Amino acid sequence: MLKKSFLVGLFAIVGSTAFAHEAKASDPQIAHIAYTAGQIDVAAAKLALAKTTNPDVRAFAELMARDHAAVNDQALALVKRLEVTPEANATSDALTTQASKIEAHLKTLSGAAFDRAYVENEVAYHRTVNEALRKELIPSAHNGELKSLLETGLTLFQEHQAHAEHLAQMVK
Repeated sequence: MLKKSFLVGLFAIVGSTAFAHEAKASDPQIAHIAYTAGQIDVAAAKLALAKTTNPDVRAFAELMARDHAAVNDQALALVKRLEVTPEANATSDALTTQASKIEAHLKTLSGAAFDRAYVENEVAYHRTVNEALRKELIPSAHNGELKSLLETGLTLFQEHQAHAEHLAQMVK
């Protein structure tokens, strides 16, 4: 069984390395990175909803699925209105690859072990994404509407991180 520190460390290392590759990303690349990050969390939430019996974890997963899907819907509407095609890039590819590894591990777990690993991953994931938004994606965005959407997302995702950190204390 993989340890908590492995999952958290693996995501933090790969995530921060992946984001560093796109420090000067274009707006279409930033849009793709942001959308990919949201889709990853929606997929993780759906997995949690399928596996957990813990009502607190279930409520958190429902919130993650709803909020990240809503932000992604806003992002899709924005790129459509701006007539911009999100552009796949090394960062979005690395995020997808890493998420697949973590999902594969989470699928092997059940019960309290799953709940702990899912919530710990959510803490690490939100910490990584929030840092990337703050330090790299928002400052690199050129379009004001994209920048505003990213800033709104950051505010929401910081709340998610705090919620996940609180939940992690409860599912130990």
